[in-house]
Amino acid sequence: MSEADEPVSARFSGLSGGWARFDGPGGTLMVDAAIEAMRSYSASPAVANVGGAFGPSVETADLVERCRATVAELLGATTGGVVFGSNMTTLTFAFTRALARSFQPGDEIVCTQLDHDANVTPWVMAAEDRGARVVMAPIDRTSGRLPVSAVTDCLTERTRWVAVTGASNLIGTMPDITAIVAAAHDAGARVFVDAVHLAPHRRIDMRALGCDALVTSPYKWYGPHAGVLALDPDLVETVQPYKVRPAPAAGPRRFETGTPSFEAIAGIEAAARYLLAGDIDRTGAAEGEVFAPLLDGLGSMSHVTVHGPADLADRAPTTLFSVAGMTADAVAAALASRQIAVWTGDCYAVETAGALGLGDPGNGVGVRAGVVRYTSADDVQRLLLAVDGLARA
Repeated sequence: MSEADEPVSARFSGLSGGWARFDGPGGTLMVDAAIEAMRSYSASPAVANVGGAFGPSVETADLVERCRATVAELLGATTGGVVFGSNMTTLTFAFTRALARSFQPGDEIVCTQLDHDANVTPWVMAAEDRGARVVMAPIDRTSGRLPVSAVTDCLTERTRWVAVTGASNLIGTMPDITAIVAAAHDAGARVFVDAVHLAPHRRIDMRALGCDALVTSPYKWYGPHAGVLALDPDLVETVQPYKVRPAPAAGPRRFETGTPSFEAIAGIEAAARYLLAGDIDRTGAAEGEVFAPLLDGLGSMSHVTVHGPADLADRAPTTLFSVAGMTADAVAAALASRQIAVWTGDCYAVETAGALGLGDPGNGVGVRAGVVRYTSADDVQRLLLAVDGLARA
């Protein structure tokens, strides 16, 4: 059997526990190639810091640059603009803090109610430090969607940056990023895209999107816990990051404070190659085929409310729902007792939950279920059967 014919489940040893895993939006299982790449590097004589003239140091430096090229291919980015970090949140805080060095009082940043708080609070804090302000683009509270007009209506001659998600991590909504980028650029603003929840499900071409910066998390696409920031080449050299004096003065290493996790970088490269080896668009369509019965099934239950989009258009395979008469946490516990993994809470999408009227943490906000590559049709039926049974519990 060729690798192409091998069942997807065979690539994920973490499925051996018998769980139906709908927790992928919070972090996927690692693919076998990424696990092996991390193990192989860690056990090899190549382990060393970079910057030395000796063989192992050169090999590790080659690994880092090779990974930059692979991730750049995955994201349609420039190799010299790929920055590695510990996670998306840390990278975004560092980048916005660096940008704030040039902010002026009265400058504006547009954020959105659709975003994870990691693409809101770093901008708010950076703006506050410099006397700038954040303007919040609202979502449609009925559909859970972010119209392009919601962003364009916020643009002024003072707008410096627009920070927007490629896909909501809470309800799956995918806004029209290409149109938002074009409108922002027409207004003289730059665009920062949170592609954390987009990258596992859709092909990304940063050059085609035209965005200036894009951030993602390899542990959301079958790799290790780490973050990746892809920058327009101009930003790599013109933004002044906070760094120690001996650190490189040019290139992406300017933004990589301290020694990176080289073993994680080995895993990132392998996970990126795993995605590149297949047709991401076709895989996304296959995920949609698994997700459609889940969304339809939940929507057909009288004791279940689906929050956000109720259709399959322009969305990631992620949904948020609640069950009448039960807190979200109680639903999750009942599902866990049947080895079905879901998430509860606002999942850090604070603005989204609030806009949808779901902002009470005491009730768990909602139950999030997401489909990824290894989620099966049988898993969906297990979840639907379990949720249906809650009406009679």
